[in-house]
Amino acid sequence: MYRLSLRKLIVGFSRFNYTKMSTKSALVLVAEGSEEMECIISVDVLRRGGVNVTLAGLEGNRPTKCSRDVVVVPDKSMEEAIKGGPYDAIVLPGGMGGSKSFAASSTLGKILKEQEECGKIVAAICAAPTALKAHGIGLGKCVTCYPGLEKELLDCYKFSEDKVVVDGNIITSRGPGTAFDFGLALVEKLVGKDKSSSVKKELLL
Repeated sequence: MYRLSLRKLIVGFSRFNYTKMSTKSALVLVAEGSEEMECIISVDVLRRGGVNVTLAGLEGNRPTKCSRDVVVVPDKSMEEAIKGGPYDAIVLPGGMGGSKSFAASSTLGKILKEQEECGKIVAAICAAPTALKAHGIGLGKCVTCYPGLEKELLDCYKFSEDKVVVDGNIITSRGPGTAFDFGLALVEKLVGKDKSSSVKKELLL
């Protein structure tokens, strides 16, 4: 009886590990001046969708003050988080301050380029699509962004005013008010439409 119980325990543990390993993963980045709604809603919706999310700080794992003075504590630094990759999606929240920092980071640029070359998802919302342009990501694809910033993108991208635009592995969205739509589009792309619809229903959207 003891041996049988132990064997069941081992089998169950193995199945648990397999489930964890097969879970889709996403890396959400945050920097000083990032838009907190876009950051937190993306993380929240993805986790509700069963995606294993790591919230990483561009400048380290210290508490990060966002655009409306909300302080967010990353799980890890970006450098530390990358060691746990690759990720099925890399997500950049907007906010002008954070987006400018994303655009200026050569390390992030290299990570995004590798992500794109592997055919994995690169997602950006609000002002963050300008960081995609800075690093030459998704050039020629259809994107959207915060109203007024499209003039910075028109020379390299097709533009849409849709709340969320999915063009291959590039996903973009407009701003804080479209953050739920953005998160749900990511869940649909990573996990499937049924799961995205289930999360949407639970959120009463």
